[in-house]
Amino acid sequence: MGTRLDGDETTLWKAAARVLDANWTGTGTVPSPALYPHQWAWDSAFISMGLARHRRDRAERELLSLFRGQWATGLLPHIVFNTRTPRHAYFPGPDLWRSDLQDAAPRGVPTSGLTHPPLHALAALRLHESAGPADAERSRAFLARLYPMLVAQHRHLAHCRDLGAEGLVAICHPWESGLDNSPAWDGPLGALQLPPVAYAPDHVPRGLPTGEDYDRYVRLVTLLRGAGYCDEYLRDAHPFAVEDPLVNATYLASTHALAEMAEIIGGDPVPHRETAQRVHRALLDRLWDGDTGCFRARDLRGGRLLPAVTIASFGPLLDPDLPAPVVRALVDLLLSARFAGAAGYPVPTCDIQAPSFDRGGYWRGPTWVNTNWLLWYGALGHGLTVVADLLYGATMRLVRQSGFREYFDPFDGTGRGSHDCSWSAALILDLLGARRAPRAA
Repeated sequence: MGTRLDGDETTLWKAAARVLDANWTGTGTVPSPALYPHQWAWDSAFISMGLARHRRDRAERELLSLFRGQWATGLLPHIVFNTRTPRHAYFPGPDLWRSDLQDAAPRGVPTSGLTHPPLHALAALRLHESAGPADAERSRAFLARLYPMLVAQHRHLAHCRDLGAEGLVAICHPWESGLDNSPAWDGPLGALQLPPVAYAPDHVPRGLPTGEDYDRYVRLVTLLRGAGYCDEYLRDAHPFAVEDPLVNATYLASTHALAEMAEIIGGDPVPHRETAQRVHRALLDRLWDGDTGCFRARDLRGGRLLPAVTIASFGPLLDPDLPAPVVRALVDLLLSARFAGAAGYPVPTCDIQAPSFDRGGYWRGPTWVNTNWLLWYGALGHGLTVVADLLYGATMRLVRQSGFREYFDPFDGTGRGSHDCSWSAALILDLLGARRAPRAA
């Protein structure tokens, strides 16, 4: 168990800031020095929001460091590798992805060939919103610098990942969801045919998915790599193609953020608003399941909604235009005995009553600070102050008891995974700072 963090909010703030200082590399922040020595895309989005409360200069450098790995196509890779780290210190490292062989990849910056939930425009906007009057002009200048990169990221998603042709983003690998081994992916992964030779190394860190699961993850990468990460291959032949509610909720939230950013820097917000409306309609038309009162992922290859109910089912709370009956149904499920109602330390990442629930199984049950933060932010957007306060209090209690761990047991709050997890620390800073920081003009 991690270090117990007693005391007032000032003590907690200082402890979180120390974690971010220790994990800072000079250009970006590693999620955890021992386990994750590179830069991950949605980790950096969360981390930048915490750095905005602590070191604004580092928050800006965090995002710029990540976007140096952006491909000419607009793809924002989910990993940007630290070239100072030995190539075999982490798997899957650069040798699996071979981005250096791709014409669109940046020269001298090894990356993966997948992406992550596109939370980055929202992170950039929150960085601006946390600026005080003295930083407002500099903040607008930074938005103007980052805006074209974010537009390119979203353009890539709209043009290359709308595999269902209805406005939603499809993921082509479980890692792109951010919820790597979620029970939602069991069906599509189980349908994947494996060759007789195993792919996964025997040194995958303890606590992460291993064995045949990892073989399937690596098999999907080798298929993508063999096709040159080609858009046509993704659309027509790749065996894993899923429209996930959480990924598309972050896409929608960041599209709204792009519209606000455009207004701030003197651009045209209308195209972003039109895209947001299309995504909003598609979320309801394609992923809402009225019979069960929640959103479900859609398997494009199987042509069906996937049965698992997970934390991703609540992701569309990030949609500010979600109809009131849909919001009520989601809140009822969130507070029920299947999720927060039966967990002493909510919110578990999988339906507690499901056979696939595993209280220590990475994304198959434990509570994570980042998913709590996403639901907190969504609840605030709908004026659900009681739900937001519940999530705020539960998250603070977790880190006070167990430290800034990667994830936590939802029943007793025991910390699991890596210690000194950057996004856990960063989001505590954002939660603490959100109640008192001034808003930029």
